[in-house]
Amino acid sequence: MQTADGPRLAVVSGRLAHEAADRAALPTVGDWVGLRPGDGAGPAYIVHTFARSTCLRRKAAGPTAEAQVLAANVDKVFIVTSLNADFNVRRLERYIEAILDSGARPVLVLNKADVCPDPGRFIDAAREVAPTARVALVSALSGAGIDALRAEIGAGETIALVGSSGVGKSALSNRLLGAEIQREGEIRASDERGRHTTAHRELFPIPGGGLLIDTPGVRELGLWSSDGAGPAGFDDVEARAAACRFRDCAHEGEPGCAVLRAIEDGELDPERLGAYVKLGAERRYLARQGDARAKLEEKRRWKQITKRMRANPKQ
Repeated sequence: MQTADGPRLAVVSGRLAHEAADRAALPTVGDWVGLRPGDGAGPAYIVHTFARSTCLRRKAAGPTAEAQVLAANVDKVFIVTSLNADFNVRRLERYIEAILDSGARPVLVLNKADVCPDPGRFIDAAREVAPTARVALVSALSGAGIDALRAEIGAGETIALVGSSGVGKSALSNRLLGAEIQREGEIRASDERGRHTTAHRELFPIPGGGLLIDTPGVRELGLWSSDGAGPAGFDDVEARAAACRFRDCAHEGEPGCAVLRAIEDGELDPERLGAYVKLGAERRYLARQGDARAKLEEKRRWKQITKRMRANPKQ
């Protein structure tokens, strides 16, 4: 972990691990923590985690409804994608949803501009799914656009890089850090996809101020939701939905549906509506799963309390 005196080895104290409600509550990259010195040359102990200003999460792998924290206290998240066959609008929507839900601000970074003869169509597609987000056209190989991207990093801000393997996150990290810190890899010519070169999440100080978090490639981003609210990042759909005749319009053929009218008029992509409906259903499902899990944990907790009271009736 990073300290005022440089990197230092630290482990989570037993008490902090015991008191954590779940794995998502344990310290992660980007967290500000309190340390207790270790014995001799041993590691320090993390004894406290300060409240997070933002928390970038996804659903942990597996059938259990559990959150995995990708990074904490991030101000902006650079969504890195290549200007090739890896570019995927639906995946961008998922990233934007997760980032807005975290409280951070998304920046769409379109990398490998040096090998794309027509970046305009990618820029238009990116702006369609994120009309208010900054879209940056860069080449980590040649350095084009890097200065403008570096200007997006304010004094004292923490930036995280996310994206699929092979999109150039490691090369972009090296450009922003001004040194060859991260190992860079090649992409396969057959499908223009890459291999993992970043094996774990890591935080680096940025020369001139700020912090950078590089993350391993993520191809499938399972969303995490605890409230079942509608998906974020779909202001274009929701603005039209507000004009529907019925407040609970499902946009499936109801009379007076402003969303379907926008699709008929060519003002809204039907696939955009499909993504909105799909992500909304996924959020509601996760919220139900989370509620069921919370009820089971509460029932288990009271069962343990009752058991202790019966074993010690004088307490």
